[in-house]
Amino acid sequence: MQPILGLFSNHVLLAALLGWFVAQALKIPIHYHVEHKLDFGRFFGSGGMPSSHSSMVTAAAVMTGATAGFDSAVFAISVVLAMIVMYDAAGVRRETGTQAVVINQILKDVLINGKKISDEELKELVGHTPLEVLGGSLTGLMVAVVYLIILF
Repeated sequence: MQPILGLFSNHVLLAALLGWFVAQALKIPIHYHVEHKLDFGRFFGSGGMPSSHSSMVTAAAVMTGATAGFDSAVFAISVVLAMIVMYDAAGVRRETGTQAVVINQILKDVLINGKKISDEELKELVGHTPLEVLGGSLTGLMVAVVYLIILF
């Protein structure tokens, strides 16, 4: 039982989860500022500013460096994985969103025998712009630094 309870004292994991939470929470006021619509559903949605993926992996990498050493192999691995996640968030996932926009337009325009192909739209907001990834990374960095200041 002791190893499972160790999760609650794992500073890398806690900072990463806090980074995700803060980024998701920030999406609500940022979305309101840009769209002038209050949407609490943004907390659970993907895409948008800041990238919670980037925030989470940056917070984890910074905390890994702070706890294991910035010259450790585990820190190097966490940075490499963070870079892959952020590249994917801005690249592959962004392209998926672009394709969803096009497919949704096709679904709206094309009729087969007087019926729409589908009335269910694909999720368009799945990826991030490079600015959103940077915003998420900076959010994760700030969360990890504040975490270190408060708890250490």
